[in-house]
Amino acid sequence: MRLTGAQALIKSLEMEGVEVMFGLPGGAILPVYDPIIDSSIRHILVRHEQGAGHMAEGYAHATGRPGVAMVTSGPAATNIVTPLCDAYLDSIPMVVVTGQVPYSAIGTDAFQECDTTGITMSVTKHNWLVTDAQDIPRIVKEAFHVATTGRPGPVLIDVPKDISNASMEWYWPDSVNLPGYKPTLRGHPRMIKEAARLIVESSRPVIYAGGGILKARAAEALRELAELTDIHVVTTLMARGAFPDDHPLCLGMPGMHGNYTAVTTLQQSDLLITLGARFDDRVTGKVDGFAPEAKVIHVDIDPAELGKVRRPDVPIVGDCRLVIEELVTAVRDLVAGGVVTPDRSAWKATISGWQEKFPYAYEPAAEGEQLKPQMVLEHLRDSTPDDTIVVSGVGQHQMWTSQYWRFNHPYTWVNSGGLGTMGFAVPAAIGAKVGRPDRMVWAVDGDGCFQMTAQELTTAASERIPIKVAILNNAYLGMVRQWQEMFYDERYSEVYLSPDLPDYVRWAEAMGCVGLRAESPEEVQPVIDKANEIDDRPVVIDFRTDAREKVYPMVPSGLSNDEIVVPPFQEGRHGHGGR
Repeated sequence: MRLTGAQALIKSLEMEGVEVMFGLPGGAILPVYDPIIDSSIRHILVRHEQGAGHMAEGYAHATGRPGVAMVTSGPAATNIVTPLCDAYLDSIPMVVVTGQVPYSAIGTDAFQECDTTGITMSVTKHNWLVTDAQDIPRIVKEAFHVATTGRPGPVLIDVPKDISNASMEWYWPDSVNLPGYKPTLRGHPRMIKEAARLIVESSRPVIYAGGGILKARAAEALRELAELTDIHVVTTLMARGAFPDDHPLCLGMPGMHGNYTAVTTLQQSDLLITLGARFDDRVTGKVDGFAPEAKVIHVDIDPAELGKVRRPDVPIVGDCRLVIEELVTAVRDLVAGGVVTPDRSAWKATISGWQEKFPYAYEPAAEGEQLKPQMVLEHLRDSTPDDTIVVSGVGQHQMWTSQYWRFNHPYTWVNSGGLGTMGFAVPAAIGAKVGRPDRMVWAVDGDGCFQMTAQELTTAASERIPIKVAILNNAYLGMVRQWQEMFYDERYSEVYLSPDLPDYVRWAEAMGCVGLRAESPEEVQPVIDKANEIDDRPVVIDFRTDAREKVYPMVPSGLSNDEIVVPPFQEGRHGHGGR
């Protein structure tokens, strides 16, 4: 069967099971848009290419399947670099197809030409420049294989316009042949046994669970390991929901704005059982002061992560789910063989004491004060189903959401961790809702973030994608303001945004959404209830929040986690650690 390269590309995507893609047409990709009319794939027309990329990410976060985006050449390709980098740092499977000028014109500075493969080489797992239409099915199959295996991540296929128009003989490959790409899945048996021995013999162990748990579909395995060993679990920002917040062994989020107990438990442990985490600087604080007495078991699918930041005593390359299952078996064997675990009751009592003294807390608003953002989040959390998907932008509202929401199910928390991309929330929420139309999807955004990608609500309205957006509007770039207040002598340089420009309610209405506002505590619950009742269009709520509110706890940049700063009203409660 003879097809054009463009037809072969769309057919290849269908063969890979693609049901939806996000994109925006233009000159170089135009031939590929024509066969979409006859395709089973749903195409969602975005308002900016960055939105297409973040929607694909949100879809992948929520479903585990690779998100697909398609845009044209030049500025369209450069606009999607940010989502590619975001997906690369957070290990999100994504396949991006870009148009390119005709192959014969590459290098001539033709209209809307840029070196897309060169620009994206450092922010993709791999990319391909198609030089022959006959290669398209093979390249598409390779692209999906690379994106979804090993450490997941984004890939890119750059398709010149003349290749799209060229003729080819259709085929579909049975398998991929990538000799240099063979991810290790199973842990080394000797390392598994050594890790199990350390786990059983340690006095102050803690499981440090990262986003790799979710990528490996390892949440159930993690729970089995934690319950078998009776060891507490911290879940990083990227792992929220991988272990239920309501589980007695859950300590929540560690790191710069993690809770005191999670941060200090890591600091004072004698064994870090590190599963799919990468010792990110936001978790470790000052690296040479991080968990100084702890031995380290480090499990990761990516061998480059082992020893990159902290030298592990037991490095294990492998798939998190498979390795955890092997660890469970090895621990059971040791216990059956008579190995006795030390008495950990003092360690547990210490952890319990920290939890009692240093819960997440804030001072309620006094009469006439603006809304406390934490209070808004508590109302949102308590007014939504347990399996609601929550998407955040980046900044104070992201930290408060991770702190105050309760995540009891995996794949219910979608955010930009590694790159910290402002403007992520609205498009990612759209992608998540497209992937999981059965779920309620709330985006929690800041006013700074919202203004970066709000135009995608037009996409949501026109495509009947009923997401809900809560803007915590404090009229500032809140996290920048917090740093300027704490570390720059309150010199607020270029950080004020205005509470009224734009008018978020009217802007939402102009984009086909329902716009609501809450300015006083008694208005909060009614507007949330109203938003939850609307299911035929997007809803935006403008919550006017207190700009003076800061995210606590906080480990100041460059300091040790032992120097964690707690809210002023909790000061004086700590012994070791804390200020």
